[in-house]
Amino acid sequence: MLMKTLFRRRRSLLAGSALAVMLTLGLVAVAPQFSSAASAQSGPSCATPVTSAPTGPATVSAKLTPYGKVLVVGSGGYAGCSLYLLTSDRLHALTGAPFACSDNTNPTGKPCDTVLWPALLTKGAPIAGPGVNPRLLGTVTRTDLPGLHRVRQVTYAGLPLYRFFLDEPPGDMAETDGANLFDPVTSPTGIWYLVQPRRGLPAPGQAQLRLETAPVGGATGPDKTVLAATMNDDFSLLPQAPFPVYTLSTDTGHTSACQGTCALNWPPVLTSGRPEALPGVDRHALGIIIRPDGSYQVTYNGRPLYLYIGDAYIPGIPGISGPASINGAGKHTPWGVFNTIPPLP
Repeated sequence: MLMKTLFRRRRSLLAGSALAVMLTLGLVAVAPQFSSAASAQSGPSCATPVTSAPTGPATVSAKLTPYGKVLVVGSGGYAGCSLYLLTSDRLHALTGAPFACSDNTNPTGKPCDTVLWPALLTKGAPIAGPGVNPRLLGTVTRTDLPGLHRVRQVTYAGLPLYRFFLDEPPGDMAETDGANLFDPVTSPTGIWYLVQPRRGLPAPGQAQLRLETAPVGGATGPDKTVLAATMNDDFSLLPQAPFPVYTLSTDTGHTSACQGTCALNWPPVLTSGRPEALPGVDRHALGIIIRPDGSYQVTYNGRPLYLYIGDAYIPGIPGISGPASINGAGKHTPWGVFNTIPPLP
């Protein structure tokens, strides 16, 4: 609990500052040593890095959370730890590219797949616990985990499953600090979602739309106030952060023309129910369409909404530190032109 306690006590004082980032990276650096000491006393935590091959099959279960029913580790020392998917891991299936969360170099200096987001590994076929569809469980062979030669990672509906290093204690109340995290540390940038057990879709909870004022095209650009979506729900460094949303010129008839590779660069704004309008946003303009995979995408005046991976940032980390800016406005892409939405007159 030490890492999470430190974050919670310092969140209001340090969030968004360079000192907060130093604290985070320092905790990442000591996580293996701390977790080893903690394991000797009370067993592993959700934050424990992957350092060895599994010795038995992994079990995946479902648990009720504020995001609805989501996947969790079902047995062993990590039982109760929340499990996440990464949207940009889909690039592996589309093109054969490396997984977005791997041992590739990133700004934190720590491997994504063993320390920041430890992969859920299994020896043999994974086991479906209560509430889990066994037909959606599978595995993928990973050869990119530092110190491990060839291991199998659990997948659900084809996407690899991970823990998060800030979800410290397993137990009855699943921690969800990684929920809806817009993450520029991964390569390419993606969004971490909890996972619905019924179909393996993201479990984003209720989307919130608000207004954000930020410079266009970088810190030196003119400020503009635009419609934005709240992301990073419980992430200590940038909680409840607004990111600009965009419409696409080629969308017609309440349908999205942005699929496949487009949706990796311009992720749809997802919701588990009717989106919430915060002050300054017309709640009557908000709606939902159903995407081809069955997920719910937020609309504004009937137009589907998207994020842009070029807007993701984490304060204070070199190369991805921000500040907040609107980088996708007016972008011409192979799929059409993306534009921001101004506030109500």
